[in-house]
Amino acid sequence: MMIFPVVSAFAGSFFAGIGIYALKTKKPMRFWSGSENISEEITDVKAYNRANAVLWIAFSAVFFISALIGFLGSEAAGWVMMAGCLAGIPALAVAYKKIYKRYSKK
Repeated sequence: MMIFPVVSAFAGSFFAGIGIYALKTKKPMRFWSGSENISEEITDVKAYNRANAVLWIAFSAVFFISALIGFLGSEAAGWVMMAGCLAGIPALAVAYKKIYKRYSKK
């Protein structure tokens, strides 16, 4: 039953990769798919991208923790993943709105 931990670790790597990309990019990192060009709206692009990076890397922790629990052989890994996603996805949206509000031109 090593499929779940491997897939969970892969998903965690994907979300951590988004966070690393946010740290490295020079343009403002967009959160919503299809959002307009927000370059003119952000006051401090570097700090805005850093906040987005922390957001995504923190979300990836749920997947890495779930993978670790799965590698240890516990069936609780699925529950950790489910709880983390159920709470984490809405938390991502709320946190991003706060980030956008903080770094957008008033």
